[in-house]
Amino acid sequence: MPLALFWFFAIVMLVGGLAVVSLRNPVASALSMVASFVGLAGLFIGLNAFFVGIIQILVYAGAIMVLFIFIIMLLDLQTEEKRAPKLAPVLGGLGIVLAFSIQLIGILSKTPNIKSEPLDLAAASASYADKSPGISSKLAAGHLPDVNLIGDVLFKGYNLPLQIVGVLLLVSTVGVVVLSKRQTT
Repeated sequence: MPLALFWFFAIVMLVGGLAVVSLRNPVASALSMVASFVGLAGLFIGLNAFFVGIIQILVYAGAIMVLFIFIIMLLDLQTEEKRAPKLAPVLGGLGIVLAFSIQLIGILSKTPNIKSEPLDLAAASASYADKSPGISSKLAAGHLPDVNLIGDVLFKGYNLPLQIVGVLLLVSTVGVVVLSKRQTT
């Protein structure tokens, strides 16, 4: 990925993230989150993780944000009154940002610049020979079937957590609809 493109997507992601927490209107904040997701998807695509980048756009920027906007509209949130910020929470937040920045600089300064070894597709093909013949044949042909590998890991190793997350999302959506339809007396 060209350096200018990396910085463009990084700035889009960071500005979108800052707008999420700084905007007062919930709909504008949710749309800023979409911008942040698009920037993150661009960074994933720049890392040659095409599947993850496309899923980032389809699932998060598409489906999840539509759900968020739908819930915000159902709740009929009003904008809050602007209050004067108190000194203690602001200083606490700045202290946390400073601590994380120092920790990040310390970790990045001690991280060695090591190149990763190239992927041995023949060895990977042999490891999938018994478990998934389709993946093994694609690896043997010199292709990296990232969608197949992600699906294999997701549905064979993490099927129960995936189903639990789906049920939790369904229950939370039904709960919001029930709470928003409650009549006031």
